[in-house]
Amino acid sequence: MSELILHHYPQSPFAEKARLLLGFKGLSWQSVTIPPVMPKPDLTALTGGYRKTPVLQVGADIYCDTALIARRLEQEKATPPLFPEGQELVSQSFAAWADSVVFSHAVALVFQPESLAVKFAKVPPHLLQVLVADRSKMFGDGTATRVQLDVALHQWPAIIARLEQQLQRQSGDFLFGEPSIADFSMAHPLWFLKGSSVTSPLVDNYPVVGAWLARVLGFGHGTASEMSASQALEIARDSAPAALPAEVFEDPNGFKVGQPVSIAATDYGVDPVVGELIFAGREELILRREDERAGTVHVHFPRLGFGIQQL
Repeated sequence: MSELILHHYPQSPFAEKARLLLGFKGLSWQSVTIPPVMPKPDLTALTGGYRKTPVLQVGADIYCDTALIARRLEQEKATPPLFPEGQELVSQSFAAWADSVVFSHAVALVFQPESLAVKFAKVPPHLLQVLVADRSKMFGDGTATRVQLDVALHQWPAIIARLEQQLQRQSGDFLFGEPSIADFSMAHPLWFLKGSSVTSPLVDNYPVVGAWLARVLGFGHGTASEMSASQALEIARDSAPAALPAEVFEDPNGFKVGQPVSIAATDYGVDPVVGELIFAGREELILRREDERAGTVHVHFPRLGFGIQQL
């Protein structure tokens, strides 16, 4: 199989989730560092406009969103499983809650003025302004509601106390006994909070949570090697996309194979990607698109959290 290439940057919480998934699976991968803010011309040459971090590339196949990246890594290496048998629904439902509700609270807490002053103390003020403006624009559209700081402060004790209680009463060392996608989805917002001395106590004051988080982070990041963006684009251009999944194309809204459509996230970062719809399965959508630099690529999206529009 083609090598795994992760397009990411070190400070991204969702990239940390993907790196931990790679570590949990014990996989080797290539690391392409992307800018934290737009424009991202090398990344969007592969994705067609999707700008969120991270993105997984396998040859000429491009996987967007960590929910789908997790499924692709499960395909790459089945054990240890991210979706333990009998826990598929509960682990993925918890993961979706953590990736949305918990993450949005963490963003509000980390981006409070006191935290920003500490976390980005060495960043020139004009660059910090660029970052804040970029995030405001990214979260400005879509269905996601930005959590206000006072609301996040008010609700955080309930969130973290419930997590502490779950871990105290759960048999085993992880959220549902054995490690699953739930642990990694909950870990990355807490990792983000621990990156600032202002917000770190929101995690550190809960010892059971802290011990669990250390176990999850202890899986590490696997074995990474640096790769340039130009090398990744060359690999895409020189590769043929993988065969489509052996699943019947079926779309409840009547979209057809070969139809030109746009696909975009519905929560935030709703930049549309235009292409030819070549697959619609229970969990996954695939667009074929042509790019002058990347060649013919298949861009993969999860069904949940993304919408299709007819062109």
